[in-house]
Amino acid sequence: MDQTPASLVKHREIGFRDLHPDPDQARSASLLLVDVPGVRELQVVTPTLLQIVYHVLEVSLEQIETALDEAGFHLDNRLMYRLKRALYYYTEEVERANAGCPRGSTNCTQTVYMTRYRLAAHGCRDPRPEHLREYR
Repeated sequence: MDQTPASLVKHREIGFRDLHPDPDQARSASLLLVDVPGVRELQVVTPTLLQIVYHVLEVSLEQIETALDEAGFHLDNRLMYRLKRALYYYTEEVERANAGCPRGSTNCTQTVYMTRYRLAAHGCRDPRPEHLREYR
């Protein structure tokens, strides 16, 4: 799984609001996200800006930001951030659907690789029809 297409690895920025009890939300969010499957890199740019690199088949920006919102972080909701967020959510949802990951799927990568394995030509297949495999 080391050789993933570059189009499936996303580089995004998550902005936070200034008015929050935690003045360094980006660092706190990076500590929360460091163990999330699919998150490759986290870099704190400013106390309110976090750069994140993740694999879109394992986790989406919508899932990440929803988790941060539920954890009590205040995401920046200025117009530009909302427009970018909506565009990223839509394009990532389409990419995941095209790769065989329906919306809400928790283990999308495993599903994609299992489907690919089933369709690939290899010697690990039982040549008998489905109805004859039950008989021994």
